[in-house]
Amino acid sequence: MKTIFCSLLSIFNTTIHPQTDTSKTALNLSGYIETYYAYDFNNPANHTRPTFVYSHNRHNEINLNLGFIKAAYEKNSVRANLALMTGTYANANLAAEPSVLKNILEANVGIKISSNKNLWLDAGIFAAHIGFESAVSKDCWTLSRSILADNSPYYESGAKINYTSDNSKWFLSALVLNGWQRIERVDGNNMPAFGHQITYKPSSKVTLNSSSFVGSDSPDSLRLVRYFHNFYGIFQIHQKLGLILGFDIGFQQKSLKSKQYTAWFSPVLIAKFLYSDKLNFSTRTEYYADKSQVIVSTGSQNGFQTYGYSVNIDYNITEKLVFRSEYKVLHSKDKIFAEGTKTNNHLLLTSLAISF
Repeated sequence: MKTIFCSLLSIFNTTIHPQTDTSKTALNLSGYIETYYAYDFNNPANHTRPTFVYSHNRHNEINLNLGFIKAAYEKNSVRANLALMTGTYANANLAAEPSVLKNILEANVGIKISSNKNLWLDAGIFAAHIGFESAVSKDCWTLSRSILADNSPYYESGAKINYTSDNSKWFLSALVLNGWQRIERVDGNNMPAFGHQITYKPSSKVTLNSSSFVGSDSPDSLRLVRYFHNFYGIFQIHQKLGLILGFDIGFQQKSLKSKQYTAWFSPVLIAKFLYSDKLNFSTRTEYYADKSQVIVSTGSQNGFQTYGYSVNIDYNITEKLVFRSEYKVLHSKDKIFAEGTKTNNHLLLTSLAISF
């Protein structure tokens, strides 16, 4: 993998030269490293947090959540991204992918298909079009991910057409995908998945987003069609106070060709207060209801019905380096934690992250 990446960088380096704007180059290199320590008060013996947690999921050990190196190329009507990663996030979230693909965060190429409009066709592996949170914790308002983020796609593979309006207020995207968070398709699945994204920014203080997924995550012989929608709004209601309101809802067929569906949903509210340039605070309230265990399997009587609360303190040591701490509580209707003995889960989490 190291040899492949170095070879690709060598190829890219031969094309580096200034754009019309001399402050930019055709190729930009960047990186990210996030180390963390998580203490789960249920003290799991195998050091692994609940199975529906994919970020910061190792208990009582200092570890790497995500580290990556990224090469981004853009010149004239062509663009490309290649990012290789490692960390406990990659191990947990890409467990279903073949070993050689587990270390790919991004690998895509795009071509501009209009001479006078910002219209692009991109194909490959890229970050999911769903949700306001990503795998890069430093870019998120809270240190840990929301339950709805951990249980909807972080990444996807396929092709998409993207359009950004001239005034940058509208972003539209139509996607053809290999499946629900899949690089390789499920064996026996020959049905493409589809998605859309519409983002509207009426002002610098408001962002509204609608994203969807339609497809199947099972072989054709057992095909269960899934319909999923994500909506969120980001509101800067004061210079120092911002709010995020998100809501996910999904439906999936109960059986092959069935007209009956099971449903799950999740609302979340996050508030962020900027105390100073270096210090800020966040709090989160969330709920996830998956009684039929379509997404989160518990084997319990009432399925996955869980509330979550968290408080977050961030200290920006420098512009690129941030130290974060979070206290998080999860409460379930059933005893799904600590090997089915507890309804509560308490977590203390800290991280040190740098981007470059």
